Amino acid sequence: MATLWTKGGKPDSKVEQFTVGKDRELDLRLAKYDIIGSKAHIAMLAKVGLLSGDEEKKLRKGLDKILDSVKNGTFRLADDVEDIHSQIEITLTQMLGEAGGRIHSGRSRNDQILVDIKLYLKDECLKVKEEVRKLFDTLMSLADKHKEALMPGYTHFQIAMPSSFGLWLSGYAECLAEDVAMLKAAYTIADNNPLGSAAGYGSSFPLDREMTTRQLGFSSLTYNSIAAQLGRGRTEKAVAAALSQIAGTLNRLSYDCCLFLCQNYSFISFPDSLATGSSIMPHKKNPDVWEMIRGNCNLISSAHSQICMLTENLPHGYHRDYQLLKEIIMPALDKMHSCLEMADYMMQNIEVKEDILSDPKYSPIFSVEKVNRLVESGVPFRQAYRTVAKEIASGQFKPQFHGPIGASSLGHTHLGSIGNLALDKIREKMNLADFVSL
Repeated sequence: MATLWTKGGKPDSKVEQFTVGKDRELDLRLAKYDIIGSKAHIAMLAKVGLLSGDEEKKLRKGLDKILDSVKNGTFRLADDVEDIHSQIEITLTQMLGEAGGRIHSGRSRNDQILVDIKLYLKDECLKVKEEVRKLFDTLMSLADKHKEALMPGYTHFQIAMPSSFGLWLSGYAECLAEDVAMLKAAYTIADNNPLGSAAGYGSSFPLDREMTTRQLGFSSLTYNSIAAQLGRGRTEKAVAAALSQIAGTLNRLSYDCCLFLCQNYSFISFPDSLATGSSIMPHKKNPDVWEMIRGNCNLISSAHSQICMLTENLPHGYHRDYQLLKEIIMPALDKMHSCLEMADYMMQNIEVKEDILSDPKYSPIFSVEKVNRLVESGVPFRQAYRTVAKEIASGQFKPQFHGPIGASSLGHTHLGSIGNLALDKIREKMNLADFVSL
């Protein structure tokens, strides 16, 4: 296998196979970012006099040609090449001769992979954010559409107080706004340039790290070379934590949908085409999509724990353990994209049941409303509570509401209640959490 670090001897093939693992397969995702990082690096090398203008021009042209092959899907890692960094440098050397090998001056594969990962994770955070916003917009639109439709609210799986589809849907939307705030924090951590830290201890070349920071679109740089290398794992962990937060929101929404689809509830429904059936029970409409979202979100959440277990017992400096990070964070991101897309698709096709609370079995859900009306008439709260409790126990309780009613009928007016969903405030919260690439 072709390696940049060989000193003339031949590595053991079993060691090569074990240590490379899935790196070559996953590295293809980083090809674009490795080339972008290399272009910034050679521009800086030319500026500080380590490359001539002609050499920099030839290298840039060669890198652009490789980038074209990445974009059109023809770029490949040769069977005997260790990683993406090796393949690009080898290809350049084949194209340009010795000039191709000069691209590595002043850097190490350690800061190369750091740059690649950070640029990749920045892009991935932006993609996830846009997918979250799409689902957020769908939920908010549905909340406004169904704001009058009442449904039971539950605690301990027992009917508790009147809720509404508007409250339920916008509740998850607001959680997504907070999730984006956490994703923004992860993006901020990724948005620091590690290039120039080399193997973790800098370089004796007069590198201009501020120039590469500007060229690569990072908002800042990781100044300390050791801190830059300590960032390996920290950035992935921050992103995984944000993904876990979003996954937790989707997980609970999925559970709710599975529950509310059950015939014992029948609060919501979806078109038959979005459900699956049974091989022996012709009546079945299974919520497989929501169950798969729920299961995948559990796996996404585990990525953060895996990264913690992989990295938190290591001293500073590079260790080969870090290679395994890609096998954790990349599949988690793939699952996240898929789950967000499907959750939005399902919610765009949701149908809600009207007049759920007209069913007499939900009458006790209005007990708090009666207690509050007694309090407003001058009865002390505890006395009002006991009065209504006795009515319920004796079967004498009758709600003050009859027939179809909407959320606005109940007199809930405070901010964030079923009568005042504060949708404008929730949108404002999402807008404040939002972030863009600079």
